[in-house]
Amino acid sequence: MASLLITADRMIMTPPGGPTRVVSPGYVRVVDGTIAEAGEGRPPGAPDLDLPAGLLAPGLVDLQVNGFFGHDMVDADEAGWHAVVSRLPETGVTAFLPTFITAPVETQAAALRRARDLLPGLPDGTRVLGVHLEGPFLSEKRKGAHNAAHLTDPTPEAIGTLLETGLVKLLTLAPERAGALAAIRALTGAGVLVSVGHSDATAAQAAAAADAGARMVTHIFNAQTGVHHRDPGVAVQALIDDRLSPGLILDLHHVAPEVARLVFRAAPGRVVLVTDAAASAGMPPGTYDLGGEPIMMPEQGPPLRADGTIAGSGLRLDEAVGNAIGLGLDAATAVDAATRVPADLIGRPDLGRIAPGAAADLVWLGPGHRARATWVDGQKVFGGGS
Repeated sequence: MASLLITADRMIMTPPGGPTRVVSPGYVRVVDGTIAEAGEGRPPGAPDLDLPAGLLAPGLVDLQVNGFFGHDMVDADEAGWHAVVSRLPETGVTAFLPTFITAPVETQAAALRRARDLLPGLPDGTRVLGVHLEGPFLSEKRKGAHNAAHLTDPTPEAIGTLLETGLVKLLTLAPERAGALAAIRALTGAGVLVSVGHSDATAAQAAAAADAGARMVTHIFNAQTGVHHRDPGVAVQALIDDRLSPGLILDLHHVAPEVARLVFRAAPGRVVLVTDAAASAGMPPGTYDLGGEPIMMPEQGPPLRADGTIAGSGLRLDEAVGNAIGLGLDAATAVDAATRVPADLIGRPDLGRIAPGAAADLVWLGPGHRARATWVDGQKVFGGGS
């Protein structure tokens, strides 16, 4: 029986039935890849590892990763998948949803089949929780970096084709499209999390999507109707509807700092930090790929298409947590938005928390809240010792 005892000067803990909080000091005991015990104070006996600085947190969970380290997930080859899965722990991420953006339905279905065949051979590293399909059931008016030529309505046949592999765990759509509410009900019934995004919907249409089963809003304020005092849109509904969890790209470019504070204040306990990372993330400035389209990574700011449209981000999720803390959020709230909240939303209550019975996915955040060491199932997959 493999065991590991880690003590930390500061640690994020989610007690059973209680709110996530910072304890100082704290400890976690891992047995066979699962957290057997977590608590405040110092346990008896010598630890296997003591973390005298920084913050021990649950492994980060990212529900929107288009690509990273030069690889676009939708068309990455086996080497590309290996690179992303093995290197994402450098950013503190221990579980993620590779995200495939808009393409013809048959092209997406082929990409899903290819991913299904690759998954069994992936190396140790970040968990692949399934796939996030961002499109093709989006609004032409709010397409962002998506190719308008491939946007279409979510027919029962299209939904059936995309669900064949069982890999789709999250799907972003525009609820104002013909057949969208029926599609939301079908997807929800199949265990798929539905998110409202790239949408020209009114607040009422977004509420109808929530009535049908939608539970998330993709990258709030980006590529959607916003806040208007006589014409409220998707962003307003995301903030006031307790059924909806707004995804937030906190690179301080997609959403201004003041607006990010508004999101956290209006939707406490519901905000999901995501990166929306493109293949350019973790790479030097240059030209990369997003869903088959070229994007440019500048010296500063997010990647752009040739027409200047923002095309994903170069954000790390540990950086997003640090940015949230820099905006004045307490550490427990910032970490929760990148761990417990997305894990619960995707139906994985065994992830995203330091609590007995949870998987021993952990990250030690150091200066600037950057990952210094990362564990998956209690096995170190990145970093050095204490």
